[in-house]
Amino acid sequence: MEKANGCISRPSRKRKLPQEGNDLLNFTLDELSDDLLERVLSWLPTSTFFRFNSVCKRWKSVAASESFKLACSRIPSREPWFFMVDPNLNQSVVFDSAERSWKKLSHPPLLSQNCNCNSIPVAAAGGLVCFRNMSGDYFVCNPVTGSCRELPPVNPDSHHRSLHAIAMNAYSNYHGSYKLFLVSGDLPKLSYKVYNSSADCWEEEIMLRRKTDDCTGFEFDSNDDDDAVYFLSKAGNVVATNMQRSPSKQFSSVITHKDGEEIVYFLSSSGTVVACNLTQKHFSEYPRLLPVFLEYSIDVVECKGEMLVVMLSEFFESASIRVWRFDEKTKTWNQIAGMPPSMSHEFYGKKVDINCLGAGNQIFICLSSAELCSYVRCDIVTNEWVEVPKCCLNGEAMEFMSAFSFEPRIEASV
Repeated sequence: MEKANGCISRPSRKRKLPQEGNDLLNFTLDELSDDLLERVLSWLPTSTFFRFNSVCKRWKSVAASESFKLACSRIPSREPWFFMVDPNLNQSVVFDSAERSWKKLSHPPLLSQNCNCNSIPVAAAGGLVCFRNMSGDYFVCNPVTGSCRELPPVNPDSHHRSLHAIAMNAYSNYHGSYKLFLVSGDLPKLSYKVYNSSADCWEEEIMLRRKTDDCTGFEFDSNDDDDAVYFLSKAGNVVATNMQRSPSKQFSSVITHKDGEEIVYFLSSSGTVVACNLTQKHFSEYPRLLPVFLEYSIDVVECKGEMLVVMLSEFFESASIRVWRFDEKTKTWNQIAGMPPSMSHEFYGKKVDINCLGAGNQIFICLSSAELCSYVRCDIVTNEWVEVPKCCLNGEAMEFMSAFSFEPRIEASV
C-alpha cells in the first residue's frame, strides 16, 4: 500500500487481465473446426437439438451430419425421458427428467396411418420405443427424430398362443443393433421368440423348461383361475375380470443382464413374478409378496441392472407403496424403499392401479383410478419421493395411464 495526499490507497480488486486472457474472452465457437464443434454440441441436452436449425446454417448442417451422430453416440448416457401413454394412444408426450418439464413430440407418420393408428407402445430400450398394433405387427421408432420402421411379421402360429411378455434390449444405438423378445405359451409350457435387428429376422422359437430348484414349489394349473379372484394386476385386471385400465402394460416386462445371462421378468395372471432365463433356457417363479386374497397392485421394474417390484397395498385403513428386492440366497423379499405414509394415504380405498418403470436409480410411477391420476418419482438410493407436476396441453390437464423410459438419442437408428 502507498500513501498519497495523506491517504492510504488500496490496490484495486479488479485486476486487469493480461492480453492473452482477453483473447480467450473473445473466443467464439465459430473458430472451432467442424470436428471440435460436433464434439462440443454433442454434450448439450437433447432438447437443445431441436433449436439447432434456428441458430445458424453451420449448426443446422452439423445437426444433419452423420459425423455429429457418431459424436453423440460416444456420450456414455443421457438423462431419461419418459414416453407417456394417454387414453387416445395417438400422441407422443414425454417428461424430460433432466429439465423436469413436459414436451410434445411429432408422432411418427407411419403410426398415424389408418391401419396403425391403434398402435400402442409395449417396450423400450436405449433410444428406441417399440409399438404393437391390434393385428400383432411391431414397429420400432426413435421418438426424438420420428424415424420409424415396421418389423417383419411374426409367424402366424404365434398369434394363437397367449402372449405374456414383450421385452427389448439395445446393444448399439448408432448401428441400430437391438433385439425384441416375445414370451408366450400357457404356464408351465413357455417359449420365447427373438427378433434380431442385425439379421432383420425372427429367430427360431425356443422352448423354456421349468428350473428344477424353483423356490416356490408351486404346481401350475392353467385351468385354475381361483388364485386371481382378488388380484389387481399391473394391467388392471380386477376380481378375475378382463377389464384393463392400461392396455400398453398388458405385455410389459423387464430384462436384465446378470453374469452374462439375459433374464426376462413378467407378472403371471395370479400376480407372481416369473423369471425367464433366456441364456439357460429355463424359467422359475418367485414367491408371493402378499397372500392372494389381499387386493393390491403390483409392477416390475429394472434399476441398475436388477429387477425390483413396486407394490401398492392397503392395511389398517391406509395405503402404502413400497419397493422390494428379491434375495436369491435367502429366497426372500426385502424392502428397499417406501413412500411416506403422508403421501400414500391419499390412495386408500380408491382402487388405484400402478404402472411403473425404472431408469438408473429412479422409478417413475403412474397412479390412476376413476378418481385420480397422479405421477411420482422415487429415488431408491435416498428414498426421496417427489410428485411430478401435471401435464397441461392446450389448457387441459392430460391423464396418462403408463409410461416407458428411453434415452433421448438422435443417433439411435431403427
